[in-house]
Amino acid sequence: MTAAHEESPVARLLVSLQLSDSAFPSGFYTMSHGLEGFHQQGLVRPAGVGDLLADLLTSAVGPGDATALARAHEAAGARDWDAVAEVDRILFASKLNAELRVASTRSGRQLADIASEAFADGPGADDIAAWAKRVKAKESPGCQPVVTAVCYAATRVPIVEAVASDLFAFAVSFVGAALRLRLTDHRGAQVLLRRAQPVIETVTRDAIARPLRDIGGFAPVADIMSAGHERAEARLFTS
Repeated sequence: MTAAHEESPVARLLVSLQLSDSAFPSGFYTMSHGLEGFHQQGLVRPAGVGDLLADLLTSAVGPGDATALARAHEAAGARDWDAVAEVDRILFASKLNAELRVASTRSGRQLADIASEAFADGPGADDIAAWAKRVKAKESPGCQPVVTAVCYAATRVPIVEAVASDLFAFAVSFVGAALRLRLTDHRGAQVLLRRAQPVIETVTRDAIARPLRDIGGFAPVADIMSAGHERAEARLFTS
């Protein structure tokens, strides 16, 4: 891989596309991000899926995962691994339900393992491998947004694009779950994703500005749905 390619804006775009692709085997396909719990309780109808997505992005994912990604990206860019670990611990502690903690760390560990191989011949390979080693040794929880931040920082993807890409990956995963739960169809899914884009832009801007001490969202109904989903007799999704 040439130095010119490593510094190319197109190369950085391709990294974002790869990591946010729904086909990337990080485990997002197994998650509904709370949607199945809402569906089981009859609290969401097809017409309300977009509003629920916007609420989760604004009240939960943005203040939590997206903010952690932004702060971890800064720390990883400076190779301050103790600071990255601190962000990881704070994010892990902010997730009130075991289901959410397990889903995030399972996805993060999978991402760390795959990324250390997939990006082994490119810029930042040593940084990705070092963080993957720390996560594998359980020296840090390994939450998915923090691992993602390390990958983006190591491959020189700017913080704005990194946060927006991960938020879009969340939206794609959420809408994919809606599709499998028959709360939308393929055409409707694309409408939902398009309508979520202004929300993602706002949430990205807020997450980048939010300080580390404010990590953690406020979505009590979503937390209750997650707690119930942990004990559901039948589940299509892990979260």
